[in-house]
Amino acid sequence: MSATQDKELTDIVIGDLMIPSEKVAHVQLNNPLEHALLILVKSGYSAVPVLDSSYKLIGTIGKTSILNNVLGLERFEMEALSDIQVQEAMNTEIPCLQTTDSFLEGLKVVINYPFVCVADEEGYFDGLLTRRVILKQLKRDYYSFKTDTE
Repeated sequence: MSATQDKELTDIVIGDLMIPSEKVAHVQLNNPLEHALLILVKSGYSAVPVLDSSYKLIGTIGKTSILNNVLGLERFEMEALSDIQVQEAMNTEIPCLQTTDSFLEGLKVVINYPFVCVADEEGYFDGLLTRRVILKQLKRDYYSFKTDTE
């Protein structure tokens, strides 16, 4: 049974829906791009969070930014993957939510992103909110509402 099954959408907070940090693939600032690409390919994700050594959220890294960093004039220079660190290629301009933010806040953000990172007040990474889980909750609520009104 889902923790949100008996809650109204207005009562659901991000902490109810997020994937906890322990279950999320991530990379660290000083990892080489080669490691980041390996994590992305093995996990099947297009992007993952980037954390510092104390597990504070710093940004995200995706396959596109990695490939852009090894794109030469005439070919991909894959040998550069081990020479470039994640911090040189990551995206730091990312939205971030907190566990106490509302379902509606999460919905607004995932419209433009497949996932949004969740961090606490000090910036420590708590987990991810995915577009998939938001859509599943909306579907559950829609069918529950539809059944109740028939």
